[in-house]
Amino acid sequence: MSYFDWFREDRLPTIYCAGCGNGTVINCTLSAIDEVGWKREETVFVSGIGCSSRASGYIAADSLHTTHGRALAFATGVKLANPDLNIVVFTGDGDLAAIGGNHFIHACRRNIDLTVVCMNNQIYGMTGGQGSPTTPRGALSTTTPYGAAEQPFDLAELAIAAGANYVSRWTSYHVKELTKSVRAGLETPGFSMIEVMTQCPTNYGRRNKFKQVADQIEYMKTHAMLRKKYDTLLEKGEPIPEGAIVIGEFARRSRPAMGVRRAA
Repeated sequence: MSYFDWFREDRLPTIYCAGCGNGTVINCTLSAIDEVGWKREETVFVSGIGCSSRASGYIAADSLHTTHGRALAFATGVKLANPDLNIVVFTGDGDLAAIGGNHFIHACRRNIDLTVVCMNNQIYGMTGGQGSPTTPRGALSTTTPYGAAEQPFDLAELAIAAGANYVSRWTSYHVKELTKSVRAGLETPGFSMIEVMTQCPTNYGRRNKFKQVADQIEYMKTHAMLRKKYDTLLEKGEPIPEGAIVIGEFARRSRPAMGVRRAA
């Protein structure tokens, strides 16, 4: 089976804005799935509501486009009903961490055998550019016209604390590392969460001094910091560069999982 066979050609091109990073994330995810050799008839894609959640509709496999924030609840039901299925959940920062926040932490706690790919553009991109749980302090949005005053969620750290077996964070610039990380998540039993920092030129970029799509990508490239370096700076008590995006593999463990594939 070819990587291209995973796409529904009749649904292309996508509705994503020019320069959106979500298409890159879909490509990396499907590349990883193709590498591990999953079959379409054994794979289900689940998503909620939002730009990121439109991803499942472009893939030639069974999919569920569910209600806002409830993708993990639906995915849990599918996995427990048939543990032999491979489940991938596409979600965004608002869908996962706001209205879906409780589903998120409890799916991690239960360590359900799912792979979650979160496209974090730090804003509600589809519904008008409102601030989300991950909007950085000082960033502009339609609901934070004077700059966000609240501390944002760290989704990766939240997943680790709640019990997920595999957790990583990359950006849409780091395509090779992202693909490798998604594959690791697919191959790790239990709950896997791959957070991807991705650009939203329409609603985040134009409000926050990124005149071109390339400016956002360059920012992710120059502000990315591997977790090991970040931890070293903390240990030494040295300052963390402003706007640093901590990337890398954060957790890979083997806690007991729910919904694992039945033995042959």
